[in-house]
Amino acid sequence: MSAVQPRAWQRMLSGRRLDLLDPSPLDIEVADIAHGLARVARWNGQTAGPHVFSVAQHSLLVEAVGRHLLPACTPEQGLELLLHDAPEYVVGDIISPLKAAIGDAYKGVERRLLAAIRRRFGLDAPTPAFARLVKRADRVAAHAEAVRLAGFAPDEATRYFGRHEDLPEPVLALLDPWPTAEAQARYLDHFAALQTTASKT
Repeated sequence: MSAVQPRAWQRMLSGRRLDLLDPSPLDIEVADIAHGLARVARWNGQTAGPHVFSVAQHSLLVEAVGRHLLPACTPEQGLELLLHDAPEYVVGDIISPLKAAIGDAYKGVERRLLAAIRRRFGLDAPTPAFARLVKRADRVAAHAEAVRLAGFAPDEATRYFGRHEDLPEPVLALLDPWPTAEAQARYLDHFAALQTTASKT
């Protein structure tokens, strides 16, 4: 008699059951992603302001930074930027030093989830050059968040996240933390706008 396998699935409010170790694209819904990311706090909640700075809002910031760095960014590339942290809707946001300490087990779960999310929404894996741009946009956003929200001195943020880059005011405005419902709605709205534009190209 075989041993019963431990449960590794998460029930979603959409009714889906997502296997975290072997995720199926069929069990992924953007409404679940937006709901989860709007409730996951960046910086473990150690940010200034009356609301947490959510991963949903961070994702919108990274997409805006990426578009600033690459004005010719396509809608598909915009979706890649927006979804870069999407696995965190079920595994949470762990700060990078702790991810490194946990090692490949956690990173493997993240990679499989992101691959399933890309398949669900018809996205190819990014080219190496665009993957580097996503990482750069993520670091630029992290630097801005660290100084504006998380109590870092500018030189300290530069040491950990790379040099400061000037950003236009509409991008900087995305650093003001929103209530959960607003972060969720704005994430969903922007995803829908990008997906609609992508389907027309």
